Amino acid sequence: MKISIATVEDAAAISRLIGSVARFFTLQPDGTGAEDFLKTISPETVAGYLADPRFAYFKAVENGTLAGVVAVRDGSHLYHLFVDESFQRRGLSRQLWDHARAAVSEANPGYFTVNSTPYAQPVYERFGFVPTGTRVKTKGIAFVPMRWVAA
Repeated sequence: MKISIATVEDAAAISRLIGSVARFFTLQPDGTGAEDFLKTISPETVAGYLADPRFAYFKAVENGTLAGVVAVRDGSHLYHLFVDESFQRRGLSRQLWDHARAAVSEANPGYFTVNSTPYAQPVYERFGFVPTGTRVKTKGIAFVPMRWVAA
């Protein structure tokens, strides 16, 4: 598995990857009600994030297949962390998190925030994130705001 910087050329593949696991974070498995949110993961929108200097995107590739992606915004907000289903439960999310955290360490203020899906909340808790609020339902998705503080 190779983790490297993602570029604008990766936008379509990243969009496909996130879309393929969308049923884990939309309130309805078919995405009903989450249309506005799903627009934020379109190839065009993802390309905009990749071109924006506020975002640091990294991809994990194995044998030419995009296995996962992680993005940090403004050095402290874990914006995206998605792993293809066929690569889940192998520690890849931890590898991506560790890689991203190290890569933005110079810009990081000593904490990270994330809006975790209920599905991913146990993963983030294993990383050391703690909930900072209650579950929020909006735009067809649910999330729990969480925070990680450097020890």
